[in-house]
Amino acid sequence: MVSSKKLTQLCVTFWVAVLFCRSVQSHLQVGFYRNSCGRAESIVRGAVRDALRQDRGVAAGLVRLHFHDCFVRGCEGSVLLDSTSSNKAEKDSPANYPSLRGFEVIDDAKARLEAECKGVVSCADILAFAARDSFDLTGGFDYDVQAGRRDGIVSLASETYSNLPPPTFNVDQLTRRFSEKGFTQEEMVTLSGAHTIGNSNCRSFTYRLYNFSGTNSQDPSLDSKYAASLRKSCPQDSTDPNLEVPMDTRTPTIIDVNYYKDILANRGLFSSDQILLTNPATASEVKSNARSPSGWKKKFAAAMVKMGQIEVLTGNKGEIRANCRVINS
Repeated sequence: MVSSKKLTQLCVTFWVAVLFCRSVQSHLQVGFYRNSCGRAESIVRGAVRDALRQDRGVAAGLVRLHFHDCFVRGCEGSVLLDSTSSNKAEKDSPANYPSLRGFEVIDDAKARLEAECKGVVSCADILAFAARDSFDLTGGFDYDVQAGRRDGIVSLASETYSNLPPPTFNVDQLTRRFSEKGFTQEEMVTLSGAHTIGNSNCRSFTYRLYNFSGTNSQDPSLDSKYAASLRKSCPQDSTDPNLEVPMDTRTPTIIDVNYYKDILANRGLFSSDQILLTNPATASEVKSNARSPSGWKKKFAAAMVKMGQIEVLTGNKGEIRANCRVINS
């Protein structure tokens, strides 16, 4: 008799095979560190687990870190690089600062890995492992992650604007941006479900509360009671740049389909979330995912594996950073 966990892993393997059957070989492989650093994945998982014991909200940050890394220059760890006196890095772009978090978890994992197998495991692979572990440890499940990525040496804040989808995009804009990265519209809706965990900075959506489309009123697609609650948490005259609210008010630290249920109840936090109901195809996907928690999780895991292959550096390209925040000297 096949266990339910084993069956789920088999299903994800099937989904991944379907998604990648026509993709270009990128030289990534499951178990890449089996001989060179056998405990690599368990070491990263340990760092993530320890971080979640202190703050379960960091799981969302780690998933988002991987996403923001892969969508700009590919999955090569450029989002982790610090700015210098002569260069503003991705992490300091308005799209990432101050909302992007989880850097200290990656630093901790890297330090543990360097102590065990110096100069072997890339920061880009740590990001992929940490995102998987965050999904698993907050209500998802474990899935195989291909590894073998190497780290890039360039990080430019200016490149975030043309690569990361802002929360103001409509369905057509979102579809084009995800298509540029190799994703279907269905996969776009699937990956948007990551908004089921974590918090958002108020500045990312307050325009929907106070001056939507220059009307000096709220977005009419937003549930009025939810809007009133958001206004209390994010006052119009506030000067605090760090005010945040949960993306999912009911289960903000658990991977589930409440994100899709909230959209159906007109409680999508970003306009780019709620806008999914304005297109028949994306609305159908929202409804389907809301009805099938296990189905969505399987699709999400497969889409994450696919995302992890975007423009990777392998072989002799790039480097293995000793410190994820700076390139090797």
